[in-house]
Amino acid sequence: MSDQPANDSPRPASSTAMKPATAAKKLGIFLPAAPQEFRDNAVTHAELRELQHNPPEWLNELRRTGPHPRPVVAQKLGVTISALKRNGADKALTTEEINELLANKPAWLEEARRQLAEERAARGDA
Repeated sequence: MSDQPANDSPRPASSTAMKPATAAKKLGIFLPAAPQEFRDNAVTHAELRELQHNPPEWLNELRRTGPHPRPVVAQKLGVTISALKRNGADKALTTEEINELLANKPAWLEEARRQLAEERAARGDA
């Protein structure tokens, strides 16, 4: 056990910066669709929090219309990323393209959604 007193105060915010790809992943956006300034500069943790709590219009628009990264596409379609890859749909898609897939319901999408629902039910996640 340490002889030093416990420090119950919260740690100060880190001022270290992260790569744009890391920040984009944390924001759930497709990096190549972000503005050049975002893609070219590191993002501090404070800047990331600001983007999360007070998103600029470009971030709101990107989240609304896409293109979206694979994890977001998979979530919106209700399938796994693996299912997207198996069916050649593992690229960034716009909201319009996702809605089109949901409206047309190709056979692979129906099957992938059914399989995921069965897996979740078996695990008790449903």
